[in-house]
Amino acid sequence: MSIRNFLIDNLKNIPGWRTKRKLVIFSVDDYGNVRVDSKKALENIRKKIPQKAQRFDLFDTLETKEDLEMLYKVLNSVKDRNGNPAVFTPYALSCNIDFEQMQEEGYETYHYELLPDTFQKLSRLQPKAYEGTWELWQEGMAKGFMRPEFHGREHFNLKVFEEKLSKKDPALMVSLENRSLANIGSSGYSSIGWTAAFSFWDPIEDTKRFPEVIQEGLEAFEKVYGYQSKIFTPPAQQFPAHLEGELKSWGLEALDRPFYQGKHLGFGKYKKQFASMGYKKAQDRVELVRNVVFEPTDSAIDHVAKAITQIEAAFRWNKPALISSHRVNFCGHIDPKNREKGLGDLRKLLKAIVQKWPEVEFVSAGELVEIIRNE
Repeated sequence: MSIRNFLIDNLKNIPGWRTKRKLVIFSVDDYGNVRVDSKKALENIRKKIPQKAQRFDLFDTLETKEDLEMLYKVLNSVKDRNGNPAVFTPYALSCNIDFEQMQEEGYETYHYELLPDTFQKLSRLQPKAYEGTWELWQEGMAKGFMRPEFHGREHFNLKVFEEKLSKKDPALMVSLENRSLANIGSSGYSSIGWTAAFSFWDPIEDTKRFPEVIQEGLEAFEKVYGYQSKIFTPPAQQFPAHLEGELKSWGLEALDRPFYQGKHLGFGKYKKQFASMGYKKAQDRVELVRNVVFEPTDSAIDHVAKAITQIEAAFRWNKPALISSHRVNFCGHIDPKNREKGLGDLRKLLKAIVQKWPEVEFVSAGELVEIIRNE
């Protein structure tokens, strides 16, 4: 381990709230989101738009029944000091593109649908992969394997999407025709990534509809998952500073944000922003800061050893270990070997955690927010 990484792992744990309890939280982004429809769709897209693709465009699909069955088995393979299995906090989407309605209208206007409707359609189109998946999702919540929180209404930037749609952008059209939204190229703006739903160029004009999108997304979240979300982490961690004060009015009690980021102010100007975990009295909200990275399908390094080192640093400073990950690590619909690698490393990590720290407690991000507020 380099001196630089050692210093970063420790320095980011110095400020903020502390606890003597050994708390472990898995914060996993992107559940509920349609990225690539299937292996066939991926082949069609890459044949017509031969762009360089990264792992999200190669493996990331809406979670299948087999994905969830195998994930639950791994989460249930360990127990904490209280006899509880490991739990995921999926930062989840509540809506997806309504591909059928958009096609019927000639791809003129954006339409979305609720996540259960997406699963229902895929159960008909790809029954082997998706029949019974939504029921399994609900079972996972009931058994304590999954406790989702809010990641947005959709996982793409509407400004970019609609501009490309109006021009019938070839990459976007190929994706839509294959019931996907992947590999659609540059956004055309230096400050906007196409997957970053709340990124912007003009801080006034481009953000006007963000409150409506968030409120609709939160209402949809409650319909879909059965309760009101209390935590928000925006897609790609991009969100305008002037709207953060509105989170409380939307019923959100906590914000999951990075330890450091260049905060966009508008028109390509940024400021440095550091965050610390804990209750912020001025904003009347809790801020969660992830301090462990676990992306087992991202590179060839030893991700289990890296995560254990970062958990050690968190516990050294009496901090909970907030493990950051993404659904793509556990997806096997396009390539089962991708899921095999991700879940294999997850199993190793969980076993290493309970062996090294028998007093560990697996809690959801929502439970952590309550612990911080109460202590």
